[in-house]
Amino acid sequence: MTMLKKSSLLVFLVAMSVLASAQGSRRVAVGDWPEARGPNRDGVSMETGLVDKWAINGQNFLWRAPYGGRSAPIVMGNRVYVQNPAGRGPAMQERVMALDADTGNVVWEYKFNIFQSDVPPHRVGWPSPAADPETGNIYALGVGALVVALNKDGKLLWERSIGEEFAAFTTHGGRTMSPLIDGDLVIVNAAISNWGALANRSLRFVALDKRTGDIVYVSTPGGRPYDTAYPAPIIATINGIRLLICGNGDGGYQAIKPQTGEKVWSFTLSKRAINTGAVVKGNTVIVSHGDENLDSEELGMIAAIDGSQTGDIKQTKWAVKGMQFGFSSPVIDGDRVYQIENGSRMRAFDIASGRELWKQDLGTVQKAPPVLADGKIYVGTESGKFFILRPHADKAEVLSEVQLPISTNSAQQEEGTPEPVLGGAAVSRGRIFFVSSDAVYAIGPKAAKTTTGWAVDAPAEKGDGAPAYVQVTPTEMVLKPGQTVRLHARLFDAKGRFLREETAATWSLQGLKGTVADGTFTVAADPVAQAGTIKAAVGATSGEARARIVQPLPWTETFDSYADGSSPPGWVNAAAGKFSVTTLDGQKVLQKAPDESIFQRLRMFIGPVDWSNYTFEADVRVNTRRRQMGDIGITAQRYTLVLYGNNQQLKLEPWEPEVQRTVTVPFAWKPDAWYHLKLRVENTADGKVRARGKAWSTGDAEPAAWMIDKLDPIGNRQGAPGVFAAAQFGAYLDNLKIMVNQ
Repeated sequence: MTMLKKSSLLVFLVAMSVLASAQGSRRVAVGDWPEARGPNRDGVSMETGLVDKWAINGQNFLWRAPYGGRSAPIVMGNRVYVQNPAGRGPAMQERVMALDADTGNVVWEYKFNIFQSDVPPHRVGWPSPAADPETGNIYALGVGALVVALNKDGKLLWERSIGEEFAAFTTHGGRTMSPLIDGDLVIVNAAISNWGALANRSLRFVALDKRTGDIVYVSTPGGRPYDTAYPAPIIATINGIRLLICGNGDGGYQAIKPQTGEKVWSFTLSKRAINTGAVVKGNTVIVSHGDENLDSEELGMIAAIDGSQTGDIKQTKWAVKGMQFGFSSPVIDGDRVYQIENGSRMRAFDIASGRELWKQDLGTVQKAPPVLADGKIYVGTESGKFFILRPHADKAEVLSEVQLPISTNSAQQEEGTPEPVLGGAAVSRGRIFFVSSDAVYAIGPKAAKTTTGWAVDAPAEKGDGAPAYVQVTPTEMVLKPGQTVRLHARLFDAKGRFLREETAATWSLQGLKGTVADGTFTVAADPVAQAGTIKAAVGATSGEARARIVQPLPWTETFDSYADGSSPPGWVNAAAGKFSVTTLDGQKVLQKAPDESIFQRLRMFIGPVDWSNYTFEADVRVNTRRRQMGDIGITAQRYTLVLYGNNQQLKLEPWEPEVQRTVTVPFAWKPDAWYHLKLRVENTADGKVRARGKAWSTGDAEPAAWMIDKLDPIGNRQGAPGVFAAAQFGAYLDNLKIMVNQ
């Protein structure tokens, strides 16, 4: 009986712990800096007694570790975590590292590949990792939109390839937002396309269960993005509602409820993507940007808006235009806000009126945000200097100005100038940590200061009132015929606070074959591809999950069963890429329609990310105009075999911008004619991956030899099949075949 009581009590406590976490409870100890902008995500530390001057290898210098990057460090306990590139050329990977805070020695490192991405090597490692104060786990979003979850010892817990599941648009710029942790969620942001209601490209928030990697919600608060973006998100309570406030690629800031993704308000202020974070005081939200304004020819603005509103905000409390605040994020100091222009000039403004109070030149180029701690500002510049400033009401006093060494091994691959600093600093237990292009620096006392108390102590918020929102989880799934999955209908109140899990929801299917009862969905055993929704209704309120059902291998597609204008169900990025079935020369084929926009070049994915050891074949054809010929290719296990038209080449590309790992052979081929591509990828027993490809004119005999044979020592051991197209004037595919390697 005693054991039963203890077990019941344990179950109750675990359940209450999960419930509290799900509602957004958060505790961060003083001395921890778990995310890029600190405990409150606003660039402010509560610590005191911090250094006001230092010298390299001299006063208050603790250590320098040769692991440069472009993002900010984070700190939990006695560990400094950084995200950066590892290696160069064909050996380059992205990496999360744990360093000893006392010595800078490497405790562990976790490397992962970059694939199906347009990010060049010198832009790798743009975001910062995030640490979960509850579990100690570390989360990172790679520039290729791969989410990895690691425990405190650097062991992989789970990973989620947002890049393949949602066809992430990564661009050559590499701008990638750092993750944010809220309760049981790790929230990331990327420019993505999918299928159905999420087919259009948008910068979306994807919330994942931090323990399992299941997708909890996908939120689309903004419009079509101009570009990728990397603004720092913040969570603040305004008018009793917790809001996640973040800039977006559509030139605006949006506020969503962080546990549900519901949009509360938006404010559009620029004709380009937003890369600066917001800060909040009371109901006032400070926003900024560095590009074209909507209503004037002046570039850049800093403004204050009333964040207690809902819907589309049209008016500002005040706005100062003509100053380009394009990259650095602001910080609030009492009644003042500090922000740094692109040209590395810090300016101070009165929060209530927007009146400029003072300005201070720091250098010539700026991306890093300032950090406020102990009445001082800590900030590095792209000009290769690190400043400690004491702000006053009418000026900034320069306490320390240290020029960093000349770069010799830059993560940004631009040596010969003082090491630039692009990310913010971290404050932890009396020390300051920051990252340059070449190294991680630690300044402060040899012995870490003992800290007590909480920098953040936000208790769980109890939901109240009638259910206003139904959240079905997992909400995005890739399933197999016959598979069974347990779904949950979770209820939230009007403020986005968790109420309960509803066991009496009414379930229904749309576009899917199978059964659903009491939240258990069983896919029909028919070996056919499907895509549809599972709906849960609770009274007049409902929510839904989405599922793609993947046809098992071997698998062929001739498109004969599809009507013109349609596309196969659940193919990711097909609609955005203008892929649809058409009749060509009396045959049903899949057409990539002519497109003069940015969508002329993209990747489409058609299967699950966990497939491995398979062969993909297809007939391909491209159009030509004005002597310009398109490119077309197929992807298997994160390797792409591409016919390049203008260059008359066949290429195998694991990561296109990293050209040293690309294998290229000449191949003469004609426009407006069909060719057959064959790509086989297999995992070898010694941990390597072998990828082989060939191409020939459709109708001819298959060549006996592989034209390309690559053995990859850091190979991709799984990945979704897909299609690559860069075809301004259109392209076609037919007779797709995917089979397990024989």
